Amino acid sequence: MSKTNHQLQPFHLAIPVHDLESAKNFYHHSLGCEIGRSSNEWIDFNFFGHQLVCHLSERASNEITNSVDSNDIPVPHFGLVLSWNDFKTITSDLKEKKIEFLIEPTIRFENEVGEQAIAFLRDPSGNAIELKAFKNMDSLFKAK
Repeated sequence: MSKTNHQLQPFHLAIPVHDLESAKNFYHHSLGCEIGRSSNEWIDFNFFGHQLVCHLSERASNEITNSVDSNDIPVPHFGLVLSWNDFKTITSDLKEKKIEFLIEPTIRFENEVGEQAIAFLRDPSGNAIELKAFKNMDSLFKAK
């Protein structure tokens, strides 16, 4: 299904976490996400305009990876496509907060269609998060 001329709608994503307080600290204090509804079993976050729900679970994180550009990319993962400037600001802020990156901020496909900045990190429960920015947002879905 191709939807090219529509208003972007927020996504809803539910992920497992082993500790709600550490999830709250990471998503609210480290990433700056607003807290929404919650219970003793889950907590909602405004994840940059999207609904992220952290559900208390004892499931261990998945350690499957795929090799992309000499990096082991965690699968599954979720993330954000940011503006180029927001990517720089957020990754700099995370470095100042001493948040460890799985993959340090780097540029892929430099001077090619799809040039992008990427960075990967994990939340305290091991969920992999990708931060990404395209030099030209029009190339988000374009093939090389």
